[in-house]
Amino acid sequence: MNTTLLNTLRTLPLPLSLALALTCTLPAGAVTPVAPPKPTATPAANCPALWQQQFKRLQDEAPQALCQYAGKVVLVVNTASYCGFTGQYQGLEALYARYQARGLVVLGFPSNDFGQQEPGSGKEIADFCFNTYGVKFPMFSKTVVVGTGRSPLYAALAKASGEAPQWNFHKYLVDRQGRVTGSFASGVTPDDKRLLAAIERVL
Repeated sequence: MNTTLLNTLRTLPLPLSLALALTCTLPAGAVTPVAPPKPTATPAANCPALWQQQFKRLQDEAPQALCQYAGKVVLVVNTASYCGFTGQYQGLEALYARYQARGLVVLGFPSNDFGQQEPGSGKEIADFCFNTYGVKFPMFSKTVVVGTGRSPLYAALAKASGEAPQWNFHKYLVDRQGRVTGSFASGVTPDDKRLLAAIERVL
């Protein structure tokens, strides 16, 4: 700041001289601070009601928000390790691998509701799924899927589809908006043309 300008500032009232001094000392091209932008909506704000709940992850019981699957096509399956349909794990994993890049996720919910066919602990179930069938799709802790004590998720799925699981490996198909678009009985295998066509329609 040159001497003439400094002497001029000394003769001005303090508030005005301070303002001018600050103006003069801002470097060329300086950016004046502005209010920060309003935060964007959180993912939960766009999460369908069906997914607004948590389940424990099978292998370590870490809480998982189902809202992380909002915007995906989801196949929800109640599973069991000692069932005549247990071999469907292999087909479900193949289905997941085939369509994952296009937005499909398979969610497995072990259940001991039918024939006491899922008696093991979470770790035992996780080890069985991975070691026997190489399961990589998300699996959650044991869940009640029928009756008065069923989880809110399965209550909502049954209400939306009009049918509850009758046995292990029942499948519900949910679109990207969280709407149930299909319900498939245990005998419908993961490579069944009806299931594949339904998945293709909502991907």
